[in-house]
Amino acid sequence: MRNSDSGREPRTPEESFVCARCGAVAESLPVTWTCSVENGRRIYFCDTCARENIRSIEGRLDSSWW
Repeated sequence: MRNSDSGREPRTPEESFVCARCGAVAESLPVTWTCSVENGRRIYFCDTCARENIRSIEGRLDSSWW
C-alpha cells in the first residue's frame, strides 16, 4: 500500500535503515545520512561513508544541482 501524500511505501516501525556501503544500522534515519535513488530503489549511506565518498556522489549530480 502506498502513502498517497508522499508516493512512497510506508515504513513499518520495526524496519531499520542500513548503510548500503558498510552495513551500519540505524533505527531511525539520522539527518547526517545521505539518501540516493538508484535503479528506482532508495538506498542510504551513513555519514561516514557519505563523507568519505562525497566527491563521487557530487560527481553524479546534474549541473543544475550545483
